[in-house]
Amino acid sequence: MGSKTCCSPEVAQGAGGPDGPAAVGSKNHRSYLLPGILLLSGWWLLYRSLASFSIWLTYDVFSLARGSGFASAVEFFVFDTPKVLLLLTLVVFGVGVARSYFTPDRARRILAGKREAAGNVFAALLGIVTPFCSCSAVPMFIGFVTAGVPLGVTFSFLISAPMVNEIALVLLFGLFGWKIAALYLGTGLGIAMIAGWTIGRLGMEKHVEPWVYQAAGIGGKGAEEEAMSIADRVRYGYEAVRDIVGKVWVYVVLGIAVGAGIHGYVPENFMASFMGSGAWWSVPLAVLIGIPMYSNAAGILPIVQALLAKGAALGTVLAFMMSVIGLSLPEMIILRKVLKVRLIATFAGVVGFGILIVGYLFNLVL
Repeated sequence: MGSKTCCSPEVAQGAGGPDGPAAVGSKNHRSYLLPGILLLSGWWLLYRSLASFSIWLTYDVFSLARGSGFASAVEFFVFDTPKVLLLLTLVVFGVGVARSYFTPDRARRILAGKREAAGNVFAALLGIVTPFCSCSAVPMFIGFVTAGVPLGVTFSFLISAPMVNEIALVLLFGLFGWKIAALYLGTGLGIAMIAGWTIGRLGMEKHVEPWVYQAAGIGGKGAEEEAMSIADRVRYGYEAVRDIVGKVWVYVVLGIAVGAGIHGYVPENFMASFMGSGAWWSVPLAVLIGIPMYSNAAGILPIVQALLAKGAALGTVLAFMMSVIGLSLPEMIILRKVLKVRLIATFAGVVGFGILIVGYLFNLVL
């Protein structure tokens, strides 16, 4: 939502005056500074106290026996549930505010007319910050195609947007550190760029349903063309938290419950043999298991955390996570409205092959 440009000297002078828009905007920013600092400080103190709270609740309040599977599962659940929800709330709010400056309509206009190689890079990067989910696959695809964005560039965006999920990125950083988060970011972007470029080289435009090319572009002014105050942007972030966290918290809790069960009861040797780096078939099996699962990044990460703690190989677990997020069966079903089966199969095959390479590569070098 870009600011309007002042063309006349009179308007520019007024904007810089003590009562002009710039001064008012500065006052608005300052009015949110102190409450923001206080809320962030409270968030940090609460986040830092979770480990001691989970130990106190598990062993002092519930009086569970240390070392038992049930106690380990309860401690995992009590610690991870508020931890993931706190991270999720902060990230969604920040991303919601950021998205008030940047919308899918603006992304569509940026990519239109770009050269294909540069477009694949731009599209993959834009996919990180642009809202996308399975339900928006069809309108986003139509909007890109009707705006003149090449098919391969469009797929780079469609692959990157769900796979390189900004929420997953920050949660990975919070749960595992910057190295694993950076590996996830780099490999996800690499798959999106290379897969989109490959699909573009195959010349598969004829496998897009004909009605897509006949459809009118997604019209109307984008919301980014309207000026927004800081209060509007904060409200945008709040609405994002209410909408997204309100919808996914159940999946988060269920994912953490599954992770707690794995953490408490699944033997380490079993996970090491089933998803360890020594089993050549573990990576393709993890991808196949992940495809029919319907989950989001926030819901799958606690399971990922538990699998790694039980001895599963990092590459195998990353392949599993990427297949759940980037090759979900519901997304394929929805994309069938705009793509013919051969193009969907090519899309799934290219992305799946990229995920397999990532899994084997990390199992080999880590």
